[in-house]
Amino acid sequence: MGMKKQKPVGINHVALKVGNIDEALEFYSKFFDFEIRERKPGHVEIDMGDQFLAFEDDNAPDPEAHFGFVVEDKEQMRQALKKAGVEVVGSRLDFRDPWGNRVQIVQYDQIQFSKTDKVLKGMGLKLGKTKEAIKELRDKGLA
Repeated sequence: MGMKKQKPVGINHVALKVGNIDEALEFYSKFFDFEIRERKPGHVEIDMGDQFLAFEDDNAPDPEAHFGFVVEDKEQMRQALKKAGVEVVGSRLDFRDPWGNRVQIVQYDQIQFSKTDKVLKGMGLKLGKTKEAIKELRDKGLA
């Protein structure tokens, strides 16, 4: 019998390549009221509740447009990628699909992204959170 396939839980974040981070922030601030979650050279994240949007400066080291796909078990996903001969790229669990799209795998219990118990039940999932993820949620008033 094969390895258990991962049920997609959701999308944690989207990272967009932009020519200038300050210009991207100025543009999006015309339409959205947001807080900056994290900022470092060539990279900024804006909060969207328990999700975020990241801007990667085209001139930053290794700028990559990608999305963060939430799964139940990151290690099972790593093994499935390996078994399928899919190369992991970058320092995290990222891979490219056959069309060149970069996907970053994140594990549900380790991040802020949350589904209600009712939604999880409807998806056939029973998932919890690590202490660190719960603290992040509480610190932001989301738990």
